[in-house]
Amino acid sequence: MNLSVNFAGLKLKNPVIAASGTFGFGREFSNFFDLNRLGGISVKGLTLEPRKGNPPPRIAETPGGILNSVGLQNPGVHAFIREEIPFLRQFDLPIIVNIAGNTPEDYCAMAEILSEADIDAIELNVSCPNVKKGCLLFGSTPEGVSEITAVVRKVCKKPLIVKLTPNVTDITQTAKAAEASGADCVSLINTLLGMAIDIEKRKPILANTMGGLSGPAVKPVAVRMVYQVSKEVKIPIIGMGGISNGEDAVEFLLAGASAVMVGTAGFVNPGVWVETAEGIEAYMKKHGFGKVSELTGALQE
Repeated sequence: MNLSVNFAGLKLKNPVIAASGTFGFGREFSNFFDLNRLGGISVKGLTLEPRKGNPPPRIAETPGGILNSVGLQNPGVHAFIREEIPFLRQFDLPIIVNIAGNTPEDYCAMAEILSEADIDAIELNVSCPNVKKGCLLFGSTPEGVSEITAVVRKVCKKPLIVKLTPNVTDITQTAKAAEASGADCVSLINTLLGMAIDIEKRKPILANTMGGLSGPAVKPVAVRMVYQVSKEVKIPIIGMGGISNGEDAVEFLLAGASAVMVGTAGFVNPGVWVETAEGIEAYMKKHGFGKVSELTGALQE
């Protein structure tokens, strides 16, 4: 079976990418499995300067998933280039760098810096619900997505992926805005905005009150949105949201995705990325698909 995919300037040995925010920079998970078996990695979201993130508690378990309000804790783009790229380049996998900012100038500065670094693509995070200002505003309207995508496109020399928020009225409109403004690819969905309350204390569980919901609970919403977006844009789609195994991943591929990102499931099963790729391959063998790209959009209606 040929599991390799080639889209938007990226060549992946298989369509399973470690999702940003859940995989760090790969160091911890490298103790559990060979990172060479990944299709790619989208690193933990970076900001221009180091960021401490939100105060705890900032993780809350929910039925079928977790809420997070980490607040983009990260070492900053310069430390990433200096300390993390050499580690990741030990492995044969594309490096996708997720970036977030409070202003267009922040995004552009990072895109310029990273365009000269040894990475493979930039994922523009315009959809982080756990940050009180900045990227949420850019991702919540087609106009905001268009504005930030266009200015970054002018300075970005790498393939540009725009990561879309589901916290909108119609995600196809923001997807089309990203495409029209120069995105090479869209990734979706980011987390759904949620909240949990400690009824004994009568207080929100998260210090930041609200956070992003991920995990199996969001999968039906994510599959629906990937399907809708696939009908409206011509650029490739990376699908994510609640994927826990190969069967879940195949749903996203059939709905129109060219590749998938897996994140939250890794907290309960560190082998989920390898198992997901193996599950896709098993499905292909069972149903007579020679190339994984033949699955993209193969839904029978």
